Amino acid sequence: QVQLVESGGGSVQAGGSLRLSCAASENTYSNYCMGWFRQAPGKEREGVANIYTGGSRTDYADSVKGRFTISQDNAKKTLFLQMNSLKPEDTGMYYCAAALDTSTCLRFIQLIRGGAWSPQKYSAYWGQGTQVTVSS
Repeated sequence: QVQLVESGGGSVQAGGSLRLSCAASENTYSNYCMGWFRQAPGKEREGVANIYTGGSRTDYADSVKGRFTISQDNAKKTLFLQMNSLKPEDTGMYYCAAALDTSTCLRFIQLIRGGAWSPQKYSAYWGQGTQVTVSS
């Protein structure tokens, strides 16, 4: 079983930047895609960005397009999320996930496009999260 550990969160002022990392316990090349998700207090988890193995496709929530960049290292053991021009509404717990099948990848993209959070539909490994707090 793949273990995912997020890091890089913290507290920044609006307009600042953070780079999140998600370290996998083993190579995630067999996982069809990986994504970043966030959850603000009192709200459901939402999709932020997704990348298919090999970087052939990336998807972003409209709210982060042009500000966030998702990437993977060549060994496919670390996932990154570069976050620039941060806003207070970006505050939340950020989670990474590695999908176990293509159906979950499609559901990740649906979530990124504003779909409802349906945890029972995702076949994936999840990390424990890293907190991001953006002050105005």
